[in-house]
Order: sequence, then C-alpha cells, then structure tokens
Amino acid sequence: MKALRGPIASLDGLRAVAVATVLLAHVLEQTKVPNVVPGSFGVTVFFFLSGFLITTLMRLEHEQTGTVAIGAFYLRRAVRILPPFYLVLGLATLATARGWLSNTLEPRAVLAQALHLTNYWVVWHGWWEGLAPGTFIFWSLAVEEHFYLLFPWLFLLVRRLEGRRTQARALLGLALGVLAWRCVLVFAFAATKNRIYPATDTRFDSILFGCVLALWGNPALDASRLTPTVWRTRLLPLAMVGLLVSFAVRAPWFLETFRYTLQGVCLVPIYVVAVREPGWGVMRALNWRWVQWVGRISYPLYLVHPTLLEALDEHLRLPPVVLFAVAIPTCVGVAALIHVGVERPLARWRSRRAKAAGSTQARPTATTVQG
Repeated sequence: MKALRGPIASLDGLRAVAVATVLLAHVLEQTKVPNVVPGSFGVTVFFFLSGFLITTLMRLEHEQTGTVAIGAFYLRRAVRILPPFYLVLGLATLATARGWLSNTLEPRAVLAQALHLTNYWVVWHGWWEGLAPGTFIFWSLAVEEHFYLLFPWLFLLVRRLEGRRTQARALLGLALGVLAWRCVLVFAFAATKNRIYPATDTRFDSILFGCVLALWGNPALDASRLTPTVWRTRLLPLAMVGLLVSFAVRAPWFLETFRYTLQGVCLVPIYVVAVREPGWGVMRALNWRWVQWVGRISYPLYLVHPTLLEALDEHLRLPPVVLFAVAIPTCVGVAALIHVGVERPLARWRSRRAKAAGSTQARPTATTVQG
C-alpha cells in the first residue's frame, strides 16, 4: 500500500461532472425541457464519491493508528457540511416566510430539514409540501448525513474481518441486500419512485459501492492485477455501455430496482481510470483548472441552485432561452461567494486545528453530495 500525498487525482473533476449534470437537468426542467439530462445520475456519482473518499480516509487512519477517531470524524464532517447547509436552508426558509418565494411553509417540514430528514418527509408528504422552494434537493444531503452518522461504526465492525477482500465482500453483500429490499418494495408492495428514490434504506448502496472500491482495489492506494490497457479498452467501454442501458431502459420496475445497482457497478471502472490515469484521454479534462474549480464549489452550487432557479423563474418571467443563459452564471456566482466566504475560512480553521493537534495524516480533498 502507498500513502496518499495530497489530493486524489480527478476527484474534483468528477464532482464537477456530477454537479453539472444535476444543474443542467434542473435548468432544462425549469425551461420546460425535462428528461433530457439524467440529473439523478449526478447524485449517484456524488454518492459513490462520498463512499470512496470517506472509506479511503478511514482505511488510512485505521492502518496508521489501529482505529478511527469517530469524534474527530464527526467534527470534521460537521464543520465541512453544516454551515453552508444551514445558511442556504435559513435563507430559503426566510425568503419563503417573507413571501419572496411562493409556497406555504409547514413548521414540521422545516424541522425535518433541520434534522436531516428531508428525504423521509418527501416519502411521507411529497416533494413540495411545506418546503421552501428548491429545498427538496436536501433529500440527498439527508442520505449523506445518515451515512456519515452510521458508517464509522460499520467500518470498525467490518475491519474485524480477515483481509480487505473479505471486508469489501461484506459491504458488497450489504449493497446487494439493499437491492433485494428495493425489489421487495417494488414487486411485492408496488412502491413507487417517491418511496424508493429519496430514502436512505433504498439508496444507501449507491454509497456502499464507493466504499467497496476504497477497500479492495483502491486506485489511489493499491496496485491492480489488471493492466491499464484492460481497464481502458475493455472495462471502461463496457461500463459506458452499461450506463447507456441504465439511461435507456425506462420501465418503472427497472428504474427503481436494478438501475442504481447497475450504475454503481459501472462507476467502478470510471473511477479507477480517472484516478489512476488522470492524463489519459478524456480523463485529462477532469483535471483542467476550471473543471477542478467547479468541483471545488460543487457543494454550495448543489445546495443553492434549485432555490435560485425557482426565484429567477418566479420574479423575472424570462423566456426559456434567456432563463437558461442567466441561470447558470447566477448559480455559479452565488456558489462561489459561499465557497469564498464560508467554505474557505472553515477549511483554514480545520487545517489550523489539525496542525495544533499534531495530525500527520495527509488527507485528500473532502467531499459531500449531493442532486
């Protein structure tokens, strides 16, 4: 195993692809051109990345210290995720309460969002009921928060198993268990997208696939038994075909059962090639400076863009083409302000705190969801 020395190649670029997919899908939907870009896939990319990165960090810490400092993990996640989240939630809720955005707030809905239960509020009440416009997107943040809360304990439990391959198989088995649970809900109980798509118990496997890759065949840490040629010319094209199938098949039973599993499997070769060979072919674009920059602002961009789109559409009433041209730079600009004004100062504080604590572990850039 080799130690990490700085950020993992291409991860910011993959974040940029994920958030761009979600943003473009929502902008097109706002301009009355829906279902052209698979925005939900962008969320799956975020989920996979979160599992991969967090498990990589935990694996390194465990191999260096023999354990995982769970309290320190929770603090890092809280400082990274919560301030931008509560800032956007607070502003969107205030704007709705003052009548600047059109919807009727439900106090229980706002409380559910504050407690990171947006996804189950959506399951029980729908995507819009009682929520500030655009904040439905916090459903995926809820899934991520539940993952961050539970996974450190699961990781320590799994690490008791002999060998990383066995550990990875245990997590893969859990991911397949989630698939089986989706199948039960869909085929036995006729569950629909509103039950399957946003719920933690039915989407946790999208994160687990990234965790599996981090434990077994980690492209940032482990040597591969397969040659780069096999990854590039065989597995990567096969993965792209699999993704096309996941986009093309529109049967509801497939969309809410096997689609997420197929996409999780197909993301493995994409991540392996992107991380191992950042200078190869199309992967080079993931490391362009401006793409990396979009990746670094991906979290606030993900948070703010749906509410901004609702506000622009409600107050400006622009033609679709003009709305499209105005919306993207507006969302990027506001996200950049949050990045500079909130995320960067917090990152500097985390860095100073780590140095004061005598931390010697090199960490790649942190991530979160988002779609």
